[in-house]
Amino acid sequence: MKEGYNLSNKIIQLIEKGVKIPNPYSVEIGEEVDIDRISSDGIALYSGTRIYGAKTLVSSGTKLGHEAPVAIVNCQLGTEVELKGGFFKESVFLDKSNMACGAQVREGCILEEKANGSHTVGLKQTILFPFVTLGSLINFCDCFMAGGTNRKNHSEVGSSYIHFNYTPNQDKATASLIGDVPRGVMLNQPPIFLGGQGGLVGPVRIGYGTVIAAGTVYRGDCPEGGKLLSGSKDKTYEKEFCPSFYGNIGKRVYNNICYLANLLALKQWYIHVRLPFFQLQEFGTELHEGAVEKLEMAIEERLKRFEAFSEKMEISIEVGKNILKGEPGEKLLMQKKEFLTNWPGIKECFTEKKEETISLKERDSFLQIIQGRLKEENAGYINTIQSLDDGAISIGTAWLQAIADQITKNALNVIPSFK
Repeated sequence: MKEGYNLSNKIIQLIEKGVKIPNPYSVEIGEEVDIDRISSDGIALYSGTRIYGAKTLVSSGTKLGHEAPVAIVNCQLGTEVELKGGFFKESVFLDKSNMACGAQVREGCILEEKANGSHTVGLKQTILFPFVTLGSLINFCDCFMAGGTNRKNHSEVGSSYIHFNYTPNQDKATASLIGDVPRGVMLNQPPIFLGGQGGLVGPVRIGYGTVIAAGTVYRGDCPEGGKLLSGSKDKTYEKEFCPSFYGNIGKRVYNNICYLANLLALKQWYIHVRLPFFQLQEFGTELHEGAVEKLEMAIEERLKRFEAFSEKMEISIEVGKNILKGEPGEKLLMQKKEFLTNWPGIKECFTEKKEETISLKERDSFLQIIQGRLKEENAGYINTIQSLDDGAISIGTAWLQAIADQITKNALNVIPSFK
């Protein structure tokens, strides 16, 4: 023991549990941390590791701070997770996910099994499905991304990529769907490739099998997928910029509705399909609770940003009266007013829990198949889902797609001019 220094009781207790702490004097454990939520099996806390938060959970085989100091705050970590350096707050990392040094993963993120990022990656309110890989020097906030079938055939975001999620009119109603939930959960879709030194201007929808060429900043939608998308830097234009004015908001509103509908479908998947798999592992129930909590945080965040966007329509309408002319202009102004006036009804579509009662026949049929597989063998989540036959996949996808479609339809019924 170093003269003049005393190890905290929590550090001593962790060492006695069998946690590997090569330099215990460099490790800090908050007084609020429950060490019973830190496994004793194969855990390694390297120099500079700091753990805070009463909700923090660290499962077996996890390694923290191997490349650089790391801080985690109220995160839930599955088995064999590696957070090699950086800051991680109020996010969930499922089995074998990992992030290299320099990462900043803020609240509301879920990295599912084997999702990973290289050095200096920034995430917030981001959901990555299994195998999704992020290169280096990336800012990828407010995104959902899926696609790929394993670590060799995975969706990837190239280095120096940006998801542009903040507009000149200072709103963040910009979340992008890169893939989708109903097909993505089946872990059988073609990967998506976002080439390096490029970006997406949210909100956009990108389908499976899409390749966006390196250096391209893409602003459109390609939900059908299977396309090579590229852009030219030579095409430039000038026009007057009018602060607080929004032109055609149709795409923005529709994409926000789609994103929220997919989040509601994903929450149902976690509640009904993923729970029994979590319950098979150490701290599984607590890890599941953490993941569902992050989904609820994501839904709340998107509603908050969507509502703030709707409120901006009041000023945009006043500005637009001096800019927009003729019948097309009147139509845009009426659409903005419709959006602003009917926001409470739109919000209700995402908060009244209708998703819990949609397509119950398909849901129960699919859950029966999953329960049968669980009784047959303990193959784990990924292997079980990837072993499903086409019939089972069709039933499960139909259930989730019905949720996404019905919630979207309900919201658009409130604002019929956006259909």
